[in-house]
Amino acid sequence: MGAVNGYVAACKDLDGFLVVQSETLRRPPQPDHVPAILDRERAGPGRHRAAKGADGRRDLPEVDHARMRVTVLVPAHDEEDQIAETITSLHAQRRRPNRIIVIADNCTDRTADIAQAHGAEVIRTVGNRHKKAGALNQVLEVLLPLMGSRDAVLVMDADSALDPGFVHHAVLRLATGRLAAVGGTFTGKPGGGLVGMFQRNEYARYARDVRRLHGKALVLTGTATLFRALALKEVVRARRAGRLPGRDQVYDVRVLTEDNELTLALLHLRFRILCPAECTLTTEVMETWKDLFKQRLRWKRGALENLTDYGWTRVTLPYWGRQLLSLVGIVVIFAYLGATAWSIAVTGTLDFHPLWVAVTGVFMIERIVTVRSRGGGQMAVAGLLFVEMIFDVFLQIAQAKAFWDAAWRRERKW
Repeated sequence: MGAVNGYVAACKDLDGFLVVQSETLRRPPQPDHVPAILDRERAGPGRHRAAKGADGRRDLPEVDHARMRVTVLVPAHDEEDQIAETITSLHAQRRRPNRIIVIADNCTDRTADIAQAHGAEVIRTVGNRHKKAGALNQVLEVLLPLMGSRDAVLVMDADSALDPGFVHHAVLRLATGRLAAVGGTFTGKPGGGLVGMFQRNEYARYARDVRRLHGKALVLTGTATLFRALALKEVVRARRAGRLPGRDQVYDVRVLTEDNELTLALLHLRFRILCPAECTLTTEVMETWKDLFKQRLRWKRGALENLTDYGWTRVTLPYWGRQLLSLVGIVVIFAYLGATAWSIAVTGTLDFHPLWVAVTGVFMIERIVTVRSRGGGQMAVAGLLFVEMIFDVFLQIAQAKAFWDAAWRRERKW
């Protein structure tokens, strides 16, 4: 396998994971200056104490953005059709990452070979039973102890592609020390026919909402998020001390939605997060209704279980509020459809009750305005009530099933 340096040996000692490109997977250069707090941190189990800001949130050490080191981790399972585009988008960054590592997780295709051909370092997992979270944990257990205050870790999906300014703007934000993580907002890639169109409209609405909130988002999505390494170390320490759920690893492998859970972990440690308008990317859409239903069922069920793990806290209050609104939305949409069906069945005509006319009008206006960024054609489609209603009812059914399954503790499926 070639010359085996200390870093590769350390990787091989980890149960269940193997380096397949030893020549380039090497120990990253150490900081020119390591603060005393980090010297103690590396020497023993001491706890990093971030400073407290005026808002009561925690600050991290400010660093020179030009000297920050960015390591990219791309967990990939059979992504031979997508991985080249993902890596190419990283090479095309205005501020190029220092390292790009693709984690080939139980792959049966050419993902690893294609990643290497495009200049990425590759780690192949063996025996990982915890999907994305397990794959990331295996690598982070080796990398994090070697990282200091100037290190950042970009975790992104293998089916996503960053816009050229993503890393540059994210690094500028992180270097101030005010933020522990910077996430992205995304648009959908082409494909998927009607179901793909619905998702692209949905993603446009989500991005609009985040912009209107000046980057305040409830979740750091797995599509792409840049973390300060110090914040991830603090998550591990907090889990070890029992202050957060899960084992002493960055990602909680017990959950369905590891990205949502890590967001809650950072917020409970009183760190700040942001999804600025400058950090954008594209990501794959689900191409069938069946795949989309499974995805949304997992997202909703996972979010509910994450909140159950953390309980009722100042951090989870707005999240519980959104779940309540979702439940109300389910009731309203089915009451609307039920009233319409009853009117047709009993009178043979539609009874235009003022309440439901008002609800219909508000729904149509909201659908049209919120896809303005997608152009006039999509605005016209959104104005067709029955078209948008198809997708909305579909999502409400997925949410209703998630509530039901969570309430009755049915078996969880990825």
